[in-house]
Amino acid sequence: MIEGPATLRALMADVGPRWASDLPGHSQQVKEAYAPLLAAAPKSGITVTRDIAYGPHARHRLDPFRPAGAARAPVAVFVHGGAFVRGDKRTSTEIYDNVLYWFARQGFVGANIEYRLAPESPYPGGALDVADAMAWLHGQVGEFGGDPARMLLIGHSAGGTHVAAYALDPACRPGPCHASAIVLVSARLDADLRPQNPNASGVRAYFGGDVSRFAARSPMRLADHAGIPAFIAMAEYENPLLDVYALGFAHRMAAAHGRAPRVVQMRGHNHMSIMAHFNSGEETLGREIVGFFGSLPDSV
Repeated sequence: MIEGPATLRALMADVGPRWASDLPGHSQQVKEAYAPLLAAAPKSGITVTRDIAYGPHARHRLDPFRPAGAARAPVAVFVHGGAFVRGDKRTSTEIYDNVLYWFARQGFVGANIEYRLAPESPYPGGALDVADAMAWLHGQVGEFGGDPARMLLIGHSAGGTHVAAYALDPACRPGPCHASAIVLVSARLDADLRPQNPNASGVRAYFGGDVSRFAARSPMRLADHAGIPAFIAMAEYENPLLDVYALGFAHRMAAAHGRAPRVVQMRGHNHMSIMAHFNSGEETLGREIVGFFGSLPDSV
């Protein structure tokens, strides 16, 4: 049985206030609830190529999504989360393909990136992998109908950490930034080991055991120097502190540049459903992101 929008909203309203009490359990519940709807979602006319290598490691892989007739189309690149120590570009049969299918349906060429995990690949390994993937796409995305001069880079959770580090810190990439703009969704923008952080072990695995170095390695320090258009999104029911860090990051950007970045809080959504709802028929966040990118000079 396919859950309808009203049933999903009711489930999100029920899970939301309890989200942080069981992150793995509630995350799986959200995935299972969206799975039938996403399986039935429109996908026709979109060609997906699986597991193209952009580097030597087994996780240096990406999946391009090409809509029919794409030629010099804008490119949407997605980087998944997983608390730095887990996660895949396809965390289930439908998620996170759903994100790229939705953008492909809007006329974008999509790319879904996988990267190395901690502790095998500690800081700044995730950002360096994003850099390698973006460099590969800059050189090759034209073969899939994409325009390398118009690449929108989206990161969720730990993926948002890697996106921010890649785009904002030249020390975390070996070459130029190939992103025209970034979208940070439920991103970890400050590293911490606070008791309320359910993913503190993942933070330690990636950022290292020396807490005194966390501030210098966190994206939060980069907000003052952000020279790239940024869109910041968070769920109403977030992993503890991620919404606080999102607002702090946005405030620092606004104070430094005299203009606030675009910030959206997705009411009724949680840390997983904020991505799971793409291509489900609900389009609020997607439309906001496309509108943001479309408002930038030379983006469309």
